[in-house]
Amino acid sequence: MSDSPLSLLRRVFGYPAFRGDQAAIVDTLVAGGDALVLMPTGGGKSLCFQIPALLREGCAVVVSPLIALMQDQVAALQELGIAAEFLNSSLDAATAARVEHDFVSGQLKLLYVAPERLLTPRFQAQLEQAQIALFAIDEAHCVSQWGHDFRPEYLGLSALHEHFPHVPRIALTATADTATRAE
Repeated sequence: MSDSPLSLLRRVFGYPAFRGDQAAIVDTLVAGGDALVLMPTGGGKSLCFQIPALLREGCAVVVSPLIALMQDQVAALQELGIAAEFLNSSLDAATAARVEHDFVSGQLKLLYVAPERLLTPRFQAQLEQAQIALFAIDEAHCVSQWGHDFRPEYLGLSALHEHFPHVPRIALTATADTATRAE
């Protein structure tokens, strides 16, 4: 794709310029690097992975803990004409199968999934078949807050790097203390 990050920001998302560290974070991911993003709510964290997703080959896999958040983000992206979907327990089997097919066949630019689904053998097999642009771990503080008991799947996300060492990763949160950042 010949678009620059700034031209995509303007043309697709309608913003005149990046804020704060957004441009540097986007450039890091586009170049294949990893990033940990600590930004306040409303600070533009999502753009930090959405723009690289559009610029890199393949589909960005976005791990998100909340169904409502997935649905809102996907609806907003679809309104902008971006091929985005979510996979979670709110979908019937036929819809989930269509989304899985679209993912594996390269028709999506962003796919939002719950950590529980990401680590299933079925989805792991689909990851092996798909071209992955990047992994985004949204609400990354859940790794520490929920990973040890409520949602142990968050701790399993480290396996992504082992299986896909050349796929860039970005972890995003508005709240992460030193212990959370270390995890």
